[in-house]
Amino acid sequence: MKDFDVVIVGGGHNGLVASCYLAKAGLKVAILEKNDSLGGATVSQKVFPEYEARLSRYSYLVSLLPDQIIKDLDLKFKTIERDVSSFTPENVDGKDLGLLINRGLVGQTADDFLALTGNSDEIAAWESFYAEVQKLADAIAPTMLQKLPTRSQLKEKVGHKIWDEVIENPLGAVLERRFKSDVVRGIVLTDGLIGTFSDTNNLAANICFLYHLIGNGTGDWKVPVGGMGALVAELVDTAGKLGVTFVLESEVSSIAQVEGKFVTTASGKSYESNYVLANFAPQKLAGVLVNGAAKPALKSLDGSQVKVNMLLTKLPRLKSGTDPKLAFAGTFHFDERYSDFQLAYTQAAAGKIPDVIPAEMYCHTLSDTSILGADLVAKGFQTLTLFGMHTPASLFEKDNSGSKAIILERLLNQLNQYLVDPIESCLAKNSDGSLCIEIKSPLDLEAEIGLPRGNIFHKDLSMPFREDGTAPSWGVETDVPNLFLCGAGAIRGGGVSGIPGHNAAAAVLEARGL
Repeated sequence: MKDFDVVIVGGGHNGLVASCYLAKAGLKVAILEKNDSLGGATVSQKVFPEYEARLSRYSYLVSLLPDQIIKDLDLKFKTIERDVSSFTPENVDGKDLGLLINRGLVGQTADDFLALTGNSDEIAAWESFYAEVQKLADAIAPTMLQKLPTRSQLKEKVGHKIWDEVIENPLGAVLERRFKSDVVRGIVLTDGLIGTFSDTNNLAANICFLYHLIGNGTGDWKVPVGGMGALVAELVDTAGKLGVTFVLESEVSSIAQVEGKFVTTASGKSYESNYVLANFAPQKLAGVLVNGAAKPALKSLDGSQVKVNMLLTKLPRLKSGTDPKLAFAGTFHFDERYSDFQLAYTQAAAGKIPDVIPAEMYCHTLSDTSILGADLVAKGFQTLTLFGMHTPASLFEKDNSGSKAIILERLLNQLNQYLVDPIESCLAKNSDGSLCIEIKSPLDLEAEIGLPRGNIFHKDLSMPFREDGTAPSWGVETDVPNLFLCGAGAIRGGGVSGIPGHNAAAAVLEARGL
């Protein structure tokens, strides 16, 4: 039996962050990882073996990772801000248009709003709404690496009606009141539904929306230089230099408490520790706890997205005439009108693949070509990452591969409605003639990286505060003393953030009086 101060189960980015903070404080730390490499969902992989292109296969953009963590751990990890926030193609009265939203709403944005909606009301509503949402970000972002504030404390800190609109009432109500355009409503709503199977009357959409808008107080979604794998590589290097022990190909089968200590068993070996951090889903944790430890039943929404990775020889031209290098530089929305989301949810909830699947994508290589080999850069190759919404795990249970084929064909056909060049004509080809495109369903995400039902947040997201009158908390505690969550299932977990890793480490250090 090997003895450590802290054993961390799961070598994703949050576990690595936690290990660095703990090791810096002088604790003896081990990470047990079931796979043969570290990173979890935060990895870069050579998806198409014949091409030197390392794609961020699962997670792909960075917003919630606090600058403070990068500074504290002296990480060399860099991100790139995107000047283009989003582009949305649309056909109005038989004319192909597009809404390009630049940072600061400058340049083409005002003209596009006017052409799409016929007046200046919507851009004014947009500016007003997001200026007020900024008050939420300003208040919440500084608390993410602290103990949870109470609801009343945070509400007082915000001090504005936007609290009631976004925190207390369904997101759909404020969008229907503030905006008139079906397209504009949908663009705003998308941040509430990424990875969340919900309609606009469920506060789950509000919580998801909030998390997408508060990162570092700006909500900017940034491109990781070198792909997600660059963050993992930097964390692994830092943790290694701090003396963290990595034990790979070690899947945990049990966590027990014996005479006041934890004994964690993985692949036939035992590891003793005073603390355990669970960097995997709470549902999975409940399954390995022994000795009568509490095993709470956790309600979990289905994961509700498909992820499509593509390698292109060129970007397709758009019917709107918009420069593809602008259109694909930010988030490219298609068929994400407010009404599209509502219909897709209704159909999917009834067990039917939506007739129109709301989707969005972005091109990493327009911001950062370092993920490609030099020959591919010279030839103008690009990557595209597509996220298809309202495709819950239940749609794939009877026939995963068949459902994926239907959904992929539907998505590409939808996309092609806005393109001069069919997307298939732009895809790179393997030597056997097959196209360089892959689709991952929620069930694939569960099988490959342990996300329950493909839920990228592990379980339902929680508001980033505790209710009045509840005990002080870091948001990582479990019913078992000295056993903490440090992954997406923690309060303020989800996304590539490192926040639950930091907070779990803080809980351990606080318990030790450090």
